[in-house]
This record gives sequence, C-alpha cells and structure tokens, in this order.
Amino acid sequence: MDVADCEGDRIVDAVVFLEYFRNLPDVRQSAKVKYPLDEVLLLCLLAVIAGAEAITDIARFGDKKLELLRRFRPFRDGTPSHDHLGDILATLDAQAFQRCFVAWAAALIGVPEGVVAMDGKTVRRSRSKTDLPIHMVSAFAARQRLVLGQVKVADKANEIVAVPKLLDMLDIEAAVVTLDAMGCQRAIAQKILDKKADYILALRGNQGTLRDDVELFVAEQKANNFKDTTITHHQSVDGDHGRIETRDITVVHDIGWLRERHQWPGLNAVVRVQSTREIGDKIQRETRFYITSLALAASLIGAYVRDHWAVENSLHWVLDCVFRDDECRLRTDHAPANFTTIKHMALNLIRRAPGKDSIRLKRKLAAWDDAFLATTITG
Repeated sequence: MDVADCEGDRIVDAVVFLEYFRNLPDVRQSAKVKYPLDEVLLLCLLAVIAGAEAITDIARFGDKKLELLRRFRPFRDGTPSHDHLGDILATLDAQAFQRCFVAWAAALIGVPEGVVAMDGKTVRRSRSKTDLPIHMVSAFAARQRLVLGQVKVADKANEIVAVPKLLDMLDIEAAVVTLDAMGCQRAIAQKILDKKADYILALRGNQGTLRDDVELFVAEQKANNFKDTTITHHQSVDGDHGRIETRDITVVHDIGWLRERHQWPGLNAVVRVQSTREIGDKIQRETRFYITSLALAASLIGAYVRDHWAVENSLHWVLDCVFRDDECRLRTDHAPANFTTIKHMALNLIRRAPGKDSIRLKRKLAAWDDAFLATTITG
C-alpha cells in the first residue's frame, strides 16, 4: 500500500495513549532518526499484544503487518530490523518511560479502589556476564487487575529503595497499600500515610523485636481468651481443584502499648492469619502476622490481605506463563526494563479488551484478527 494513499484513513486520534509518551527523550540524533519513537512504541506494543515474545518476533510482526500499522502512523520507512529495535530499547530512558506509563495508567484507571499490591519480580534471563538480572517492583490494582506502575532495581534487596520511588509517582488516595515483609519499614509506612492511603504490611524477622512482640502478645491474649483486649474474628473456607483452605483472621484493635513501644506511624491494629490447607491426605498449616493503619473488622481486613496475592496470581504468573517473561533474553542496558514496561502496557490493554476470553486466547485472537487487535488500542 502506498503511504500517501492511506493518509486520509489513518486513525491518528484513536491512538490516544501515545500522547502520554510523546515527551519521552530520544537520544538519537534527530537528523538520523529513520523510525520515530512513537512508531517504534506502537509497533512493539501491538506485536506483544499479538503474541510477540522477543525482539525478533516484533521485527517479523512489523514486516507482516505494515498495512495495519499504517492505519495509525505513517511508517514511511517501514519498520526497523531486530538489531535496530534492540538498540532503540536499550538506549531509551527506562525511568522516563516508566513515568510516562504511570501517567497513562492513571488516565486509564483513575484513582484505584481497594488494594494496591506492591511486589517485585526478577527477570531471570536478563542477567549478563557482568550484571545481575534486573528486578522490577510493580504496583498492581488488585480489584481492577491492572498495572499502575513499575520501577527497576538491581536486585530484590533494593526493593526498599524502589517502593518509595514508586509511591511518589502514584495517586493512591484512599487505597490500601499491601507489601510483603521487605517493605515493612517505618519510612514506607509514613510515605503511604502521606499519600492519604492506608497500609497492611507483612511481618517477619526483619523488624527486630516487632514481630516477636506481636506474636507473644497475641499468644498471651489467646490463652486468656482475649478478655483483656478488643478483637474481631472472621473465618473463611474455600475449595478448588481438590484443595480446601480455611483462613482464620484475628484482628487485635487495642494496641496502644505496641504503638508506644515501637513508634510505628499510623498503627491501628495487628492481624493474625492462620491458614490450613488440605490437599488429599496432606494438611499444611501457616501463621502470618501483619500490622495495619486500618481500623476495620476482621472480615474486611481479611479480604484486603487476600487481595494482595493478586499481584502474584494475576500479574507475575501471567507474565511468566502467558508472556514467557522468564525466557526473555534481552540483556543490554535499558532493554530488559523497557520490554517489561511494554508487556505491562499490553497486559492492561488486553484486560480491557472486549470479550470474556482468557488473556492467552485474546492474544491469539489479536494475532488472527486485525480488527480485534486494533480495538485493543482504540477501544
């Protein structure tokens, strides 16, 4: 198709999301830019939605789908080779790209309702001979099942640094931020409160005597039938695929002594979750403790605690099993982080695409049907 012939039919205004990335800095010399950044981004995103798992896949998609791509942008010089694509993704400022993503996601979702689960995931094969694999800390709106933002760090140990940076970018007023024990830090709790949100933070042994004090207090009060404190209690039972899980949630609301002893900002309650999982003849038991700024009953707090696992089941698992994230071999400079951000964009758009098919099937449908693929970015 001649480019001039399709100018009038091109759906320029429909690709509104590109406006949120228009100010991305392009380090290439402007006189030598053959493939504009918005075209490269659109190419990568459509290819990933349609099933691309590597740079070579994206390049081949560009060769085969040029007519479709020209419905949205000129692509006067066609699409770049896989080597050229890799170079562009490697030099694109990952932090600036992530900030643009956050602005786009905020416009897409609005202020998230309910749990914003924050957790990290290592991109296993992004490790080079000299560097560790990258670790991406993401914020996930559990009820909407959409990614709000992400920050790249060198490894899991740096999640403590990444979480405040990610919180600074997000509008989370009235949301409930959930974090595992790595994020259980006073400064992080205070930043969440400063953002006019609440927190539920998992407790482990990384907080000195805090977890020990909580566990000892709950055990003493239980032995005394909780008659010297104020609690709420809730039990839920779920069964699926031969597994039965019972959760007992106890929330202790009278914790002034703990607040005074540990000076934890905004602390209103401690939570004990006892889980019993039955699979055939096997029974597994686990007890977890949390601290929270919420002053709510156990039934509500228990639901928030459970919603946290959406970041594992609806984001990390999907990236690994549907997008084959751990098999991605991109390793150069910013390319691994930028490709992960593109996958997050693709996941958000697929989730919002019409129909009740699974994400896996929607990706196949996007590869088979240009009209459906176009609706993912214009609908």
